Amino acid sequence: MIEPSKVEEAFKRVEKENYDFRVYLKRHADINELDEQFHQLNKELFSGYDCSKCRNCCKEYSASFEEDELETVAVFLEMTKEDFLGRYIKESIPGEYQLNVRPCCFLKENGECLIEACKPASCRDYPFTDRPERLFSLLNIVASSEVCPVVFEMLERLKQIYGFRRR
Repeated sequence: MIEPSKVEEAFKRVEKENYDFRVYLKRHADINELDEQFHQLNKELFSGYDCSKCRNCCKEYSASFEEDELETVAVFLEMTKEDFLGRYIKESIPGEYQLNVRPCCFLKENGECLIEACKPASCRDYPFTDRPERLFSLLNIVASSEVCPVVFEMLERLKQIYGFRRR
């Protein structure tokens, strides 16, 4: 698996190829078979991977929160929901709550998450490679391969599975 610090550079070398592969999958992949392949790769690659040694996603993306997660995190941080909203959240569209800083202000120097016990689903579920209908989210997957070493490896393995020729 590629080192977290090298994934962006490696992505740049295969960026065009990854987008070409996305088009190839759109034309040739069976939706159910591709979902199963992603599910298996997700299970295999994340089972032995310690995300706290990477946290590129925490450095590159701003977490989003569902309405019902706001109170939980606020209580965990021993503040009111209103204080939490005022200090940490921007609401660009009504009902869409996003962290107002990047990198994540809850990322500790040692790679741990300050709100690990109650972090939002957007963080827990990233990079969403074990969800159904991956065929329809390949743009997001290609974009995630620039940030996440596991997603980068998934695409490389899928290229092998499909016999996708490098150009």
